[in-house]
Amino acid sequence: MSAAIRTIALLAPGNSIHAQRWANAFAQRGITVHLITQHTPLPGMDARVVLHLLPHHGGLGYFTNGPQVRRLLRHLVPDVVNAHYATGYGTLARWCKPFPLVLNVWGSDVYDFPAKGALHRWWLCGNLKHADRVASTSEAMADHTRLLCPVLARPAVVPFGVDLALFRPMPRPSRPLAPLVVGTVKTLAHMYGIDLLLRAFALLVGGAGFTQARLRIVGNGPQRRELMQLAADLGIADRVDMAGGVAHGRVPEELHKLDVFVALSRAESFGVAVVEASACGLPVVVSDAGGLPEVVKDGVTGFVVPDGDPQEAANRIGQLLADGALRGRMGAQGVRFVNGHYEWGYCVDRMLEVLRSTVEAHRK
Repeated sequence: MSAAIRTIALLAPGNSIHAQRWANAFAQRGITVHLITQHTPLPGMDARVVLHLLPHHGGLGYFTNGPQVRRLLRHLVPDVVNAHYATGYGTLARWCKPFPLVLNVWGSDVYDFPAKGALHRWWLCGNLKHADRVASTSEAMADHTRLLCPVLARPAVVPFGVDLALFRPMPRPSRPLAPLVVGTVKTLAHMYGIDLLLRAFALLVGGAGFTQARLRIVGNGPQRRELMQLAADLGIADRVDMAGGVAHGRVPEELHKLDVFVALSRAESFGVAVVEASACGLPVVVSDAGGLPEVVKDGVTGFVVPDGDPQEAANRIGQLLADGALRGRMGAQGVRFVNGHYEWGYCVDRMLEVLRSTVEAHRK
């Protein structure tokens, strides 16, 4: 019989919707969850989650809060500590012994941070080696983590799933005269390739005759002004809607305004936005970067195109815009694919099993 998990200490950024979703999911399973964080939590935290806000903030806090974390854990005596983000909170997690520790890598912690230099890579590997078990959201990121720190056992792969009660297909009203809408929901930053999407859309409307198509970009970020200028330079500003950021609960509403979802990221640890789009019945076009090919069945739920190739992206987007039946088939297949692989409850079960097996191994 697997070990029962009654109490989890969740060491994670409280201002992240991902951390909030894990905390709420564990609490909804009847587990006592103690969220230990340097960050003020987002609204929407389950009332059963017990919050412990650490006194120090910023980068230095990941070091100076350590003794406080150790004292707190010795008082709480959790069955397991689940730390999220291998750099900052992974550093705090070094104070978690003797309790079993599962460390979840997120993306930039294992892609960007170690690329800063040998010292950064050495520190990250130390955090990873300190954990009893490492978890990743994608096979690609698990492989990359092992390359950084070859002495690790292969990380457990637990995808970040989708709430299918929230992200689901909706009846699409007949819009014979309305323009078709291509879109994305992404942070406006270089790694997410919004500039590539703009260039692909410019090629699409300039060369394939989709003169009525529109591009809708949902999100905020450091490149907003630069991207608006690029749209103007490409001559498509009048066809691009920069909708700004929205709360996670409003993302389904935005997805239902689209006909085709596109993610041309240069780097992507998993691709939760793509999974959410597929759950809503949208065909998708994604780059072959990082974990994105894992969440798309190429030619079935959408198309995978070479990273950094706006022309091929334009070709595939155009193929979908030109063929309503193809959009419908791929969208329906996407819903089935997500239901079978990324349903949120199933992913929570998988994470809990990783935590249980870690507790069992720690007791031996």
